[in-house]
Amino acid sequence: MKPIPFIKHAFKRLLLRGFYKRHVLNNSVIQADIKQTLQVRGSKVQNEPIEKQFYHLMQYYPDYAFIFFWRINKMQYRWRSLFVGEIPCKIFRNTKIEGGLMCYHPFATVINAKSIGENFQFRNSLTIGNKGNDNQLRPTIGNNVTVGANVVIIGDISIGDHVIIGAGSVVVKDVPSHCIIAGNPAQIIRRRDEL
Repeated sequence: MKPIPFIKHAFKRLLLRGFYKRHVLNNSVIQADIKQTLQVRGSKVQNEPIEKQFYHLMQYYPDYAFIFFWRINKMQYRWRSLFVGEIPCKIFRNTKIEGGLMCYHPFATVINAKSIGENFQFRNSLTIGNKGNDNQLRPTIGNNVTVGANVVIIGDISIGDHVIIGAGSVVVKDVPSHCIIAGNPAQIIRRRDEL
């Protein structure tokens, strides 16, 4: 190993050790993000101790690192570029998101919701926002919701638990729990209990 990459690697490990002790060790929300990400991706590391899981994600999954820095409110952190490239994604600080947050390629995404439940998964080009530039008119999203690419969710609406939203959907009305929706405007295409 060349001296410069070795020093960079050692410095990253030192930073990760500090992050783990300060932000992960006693934080159940961040630990839920770690576990959900590894489980959904089917990683063999999910059977390792949480510290090793965290190190693995921070080194090999910039999408996870983006979520981590958002969680600890360090989007402008000096050494962030060692873990995350430039990802044009904005999650508003006033959006409350429970543990298990996971993303695939969060490019061109804006998330401005009242609240989002556990185990929320999303893909690129997602827009969740208010209606008429009024932050009182923002969506509320339940637990175990999976959102495809290029989805728009707008207004003072509620999305229930265990919902799958198909790619390219535009959601402007309430969505009940346990269903799959798609289209513009989005409609229920199947109840999940029919699967």
